[in-house]
Amino acid sequence: MSMNNKQRLMGGVVLLGGGVLLAALLLKGKEEIHQNNIRTSDLVEQVQQKPNMPNDAEPVVQLQPLTVDVATEQRLLAEQRRAREQAVAEQEARAAEFLAMQQQAEAEAARKAAEEYAALNAHRASQQSSDNIPPELVEDDKAKQKRLAEEAKKAQAEKKTAEQTAEEKRKLEADKKAEEKRKAEEAKKAEEKRKADDAKKAEEKRKAEEAKKAEEKRKAEEKRKAEEAKKAESKKEGKPNGKWMVQVALAANQANADAIAAKLSAQGYKVTKSPTSKGVRIMVGPAKDREAADDLRKKVNSDPSLNTKSAWVIDWVPLDQR
Repeated sequence: MSMNNKQRLMGGVVLLGGGVLLAALLLKGKEEIHQNNIRTSDLVEQVQQKPNMPNDAEPVVQLQPLTVDVATEQRLLAEQRRAREQAVAEQEARAAEFLAMQQQAEAEAARKAAEEYAALNAHRASQQSSDNIPPELVEDDKAKQKRLAEEAKKAQAEKKTAEQTAEEKRKLEADKKAEEKRKAEEAKKAEEKRKADDAKKAEEKRKAEEAKKAEEKRKAEEKRKAEEAKKAESKKEGKPNGKWMVQVALAANQANADAIAAKLSAQGYKVTKSPTSKGVRIMVGPAKDREAADDLRKKVNSDPSLNTKSAWVIDWVPLDQR
């Protein structure tokens, strides 16, 4: 018998049993309701027959008023209604319980059928696969142990190789960091050396400039002394004395000379004009000595209102004293 037929048969048996049980419960409830109705009818008839008894009958308990019989009937009817409702509730509860049992039984039957079907398919598949594998491909225990040992050995070798690779990578990174640190230190030292060389060169330049200024000052002093000595010698020999003047410009004609002289006079300078073969010389001064004349020259050259940078000091002797 196939698996599907078994499932159908089990389902039919379960349904049939459930139907029989449900029918029995319904019949039982109907019978109880019928019995209750019969008992109620008998009681009502007894109550109605009691007033019709003959006068010569034995005295009995006096009947209650009609209102009492009606109340009794209502109470009985209420009890019957409650009994019917309770019976119906019990029948429904039993039906629900039976339905749950039926569903559980169906689910259990289906589960068992599925397990048997799966087991059967697995058995068939294993049987077919074992039948299709050649005998020479079936691995015995020794070969399996050997294969497992080789795989473990291979895995160990791969692990060792991976560890060696990681160690080499770590060493390379450490060497790279050390090289970068060394280069950074060398660059720092080179920068410090460059700064020191720049400072040294600046100091040497400053000293050279100071030495140059000192030399220029010394030469200027020597020149001044020489000129003073020359003047003293000229005076001793009867040569006319010159005047320390600052020549501002050499005008091409008298008109230009007058314009420059007016500009200098407006700034408070004492102006002297002297004609020469090349033009009219415009001078300011005189100064008491060469050093004072040089200070006057600097003043003229730095005066922005005059716009001149080429004034120079001369030892000028008037024409009438030459």
